[in-house]
Amino acid sequence: MAKDKKLVEQITSMEEDFAQWYTDVVKKAELVDYTSVKGCMVIKPAGYAIWENIQAELDRRFKETGVENVYLPLFIPENLLRKESELVQGFAPEVAWVTQGGNEPLQERLCVRPTSETLFSDFYSNDVHSYRDLPKNYNQWCSVVRWEKTTRPFLRSREFLWQEGHTVHATAEEAQERTEMMLNVYADFCEEVLAIPVVRGQKTDKEKFAGAVATYTIESLMHDGQALQSGTSHNFGDKFARAYNIQFTDKDNTLKYAYQTSWGMTTRMIGAIIMVHGDNSGLVLPPRIAPVQVMVIPIQQKKEGVLDAAAALKDTLCRAGLRARLDDADKSPGWKFSEQEMRGIPCRIEIGPKDIEAGQAVIVRRDNREKTVVPVDQLAQRVREILEQEQQDMFERARAHRDSHTYDAHTPEEFDAVISERSGFIRAMWCGDRACEDAMKENYGVTSRCIPFAQEKIADTCICCGKRADKLVYWGRAY
Repeated sequence: MAKDKKLVEQITSMEEDFAQWYTDVVKKAELVDYTSVKGCMVIKPAGYAIWENIQAELDRRFKETGVENVYLPLFIPENLLRKESELVQGFAPEVAWVTQGGNEPLQERLCVRPTSETLFSDFYSNDVHSYRDLPKNYNQWCSVVRWEKTTRPFLRSREFLWQEGHTVHATAEEAQERTEMMLNVYADFCEEVLAIPVVRGQKTDKEKFAGAVATYTIESLMHDGQALQSGTSHNFGDKFARAYNIQFTDKDNTLKYAYQTSWGMTTRMIGAIIMVHGDNSGLVLPPRIAPVQVMVIPIQQKKEGVLDAAAALKDTLCRAGLRARLDDADKSPGWKFSEQEMRGIPCRIEIGPKDIEAGQAVIVRRDNREKTVVPVDQLAQRVREILEQEQQDMFERARAHRDSHTYDAHTPEEFDAVISERSGFIRAMWCGDRACEDAMKENYGVTSRCIPFAQEKIADTCICCGKRADKLVYWGRAY
């Protein structure tokens, strides 16, 4: 039995050291590995399978809104990047440059894409001519490079995978509609598929994307009380269109500038899944995103008929549309249970000689380890029901955790008391002055996470300066 526990004992308790717990989980669950390329990671099959499911579900939702996939180059000429000054200034510290091709120095430096607004704008300037060409709702799945100083698997790395949508429209109203639409796509995806509750809102001018007129965000709360920006959507107005000369002839035969948006979600969402749902035994994956939803584990598998019965159960589950596997490795059941829990597989099916004789199997949920004995002829239906209940329960637990770690502060003294003793979101009023926002970071180490769409007036004055305030802001420490 001690041998069976060995796998779990290699994970640091999250209560003892949350950062080390996170690192232990991503390593022991074989999601990633480190590489000789500093700041970059290998995403192993178990981790990439989660990303594939995220990608497939998001891609389906994008296409339902009329989005088409494209692919643009990895490299951006320096002169192209410099056409929009805010973007250059915002990304300058993180840009990687190519200065030589083969044995020859390049006549012009090439930026390794940190984001693709410039390339899409350049493309649209040649591709958009008439109002009949609009809108263009494009997305690309790719990697980007940002020269981060401090890295952590999934949460922050120098190269990471993401999708970036870039759309162009005839009117400001259409661009705003698309910006809000995609933010809601992200929010619904997080809550319905990842079982992660989010706060929807707008970033302050200080925190908005470089070059954007407005940035909208969904913010989620990790188990340790730190916030994670989980998806953003940007309205660029006609700023990039003017910088890159994206003009079209409108219905009234006049030449007009187009309006653009961009929006993105990254592999950091795998980190969010880990930090919202994981426990001291490892991963806990929501059933709708789990690459393997059900693991069938035979008990006393060397006894005649046990492996055949387990394989038949796996086949029945697969035919029912469930993602099921059979663990027939030559290991003890206890080890297999620990391994299944480490990898976060939502439920396991146990079947042994006594179960075969009784015509039953045992279903065990990963999230709460609840056991249910089910007749074999009802197995697929009951597993489906249990997975749906598990998905909902995980969301409700995450929402309850977020709500119980969201605090209101009406005065600086209350804010100071909360931030000193607790972790989580702090809701407080803000006057809109950048100086106060800067002071909050300097004094408390918090940033404005968002100005929520659902506004309330919980005080009359700014949490920082005491002047009149009419904006409710979520503040917090963040990854």
